[in-house]
Amino acid sequence: MSTDPAPPRPLLGIGLMLCAMGILPFLDVCAKELGRQGVPVVQIVWARLFFGMLLTLPFALRIVGPKGLMPDPPVMHTFRGLFLCGATFFFFWGLKFLPIADTLAIFFVQPLIITMLSPIVLGEKVGIRRWMAVIIGFIGTLIIIRPGFQAFNPGMVLALMAGLCLAIYMLLTRKMSGRNHAMVTTFHTNVSGAMLMSVAVIFVWQPPTPQQWLLFALMAAIATFGHFLIVKAYDHAEASLLAPFAYAEMIMAVVAGWYFFGDFPDRWTFVGVGILIACALYISYRERLRQVPPTVTGEHS
Repeated sequence: MSTDPAPPRPLLGIGLMLCAMGILPFLDVCAKELGRQGVPVVQIVWARLFFGMLLTLPFALRIVGPKGLMPDPPVMHTFRGLFLCGATFFFFWGLKFLPIADTLAIFFVQPLIITMLSPIVLGEKVGIRRWMAVIIGFIGTLIIIRPGFQAFNPGMVLALMAGLCLAIYMLLTRKMSGRNHAMVTTFHTNVSGAMLMSVAVIFVWQPPTPQQWLLFALMAAIATFGHFLIVKAYDHAEASLLAPFAYAEMIMAVVAGWYFFGDFPDRWTFVGVGILIACALYISYRERLRQVPPTVTGEHS
């Protein structure tokens, strides 16, 4: 079932993306705590997707009914779900080796990948100022992790793999924007991943405790709502515009990592985060100056 194309509303898209970035770090808190309790990574990923599927099913049914649950196009929805599954798996695995803020810092290679690929994959125009802002933001990430100044950690590679998978997921999200209701898109993302992980989890299953079941459900609720907001954001703004605002997740990640696990960043981390925030604000300023007219384009069909 297709929805009517929405006119570009970049500021609304930015606001939705910032809301999503404010709540998603608490998903990482749940996942890291489950990992500390010895729950296998595959089982954590399965729980995030399976419970997410259950949570979104009644909303999707209410919006489009049983006949409207068939996604358009189904193959692209499946690939999108698989890439989100890969991003989640690599990121949760990386949390076993790194603090939340450090994992996110490396993970944020994905906005740069999105900006590099969006002109090719989506045909979007990226101005030189946005290119520079994203590159400077990536430099801010390098300041946070300081490669070469600390011992190699396998979590770094895992976080990079997670960033690559999510970049492709984001591009596919933008490619499909406007074709289905956001809740239906979110539901099918969970279905694709849950089907894959339901097979894999058989080989590593450990009976969860009542507390772990609660964390499973909470993790799925946070992830489902966060990614629903992301889908809605991409209905209103270009991928290359929204990419730098993913950096805002670092703010809440620093707070959550310190509060729950005592991982308080050093001064260089704060310098890097400050650069990321400055870049995001500059992108917003440039978008206001650009004054995108509220006309429907092919990107929103």
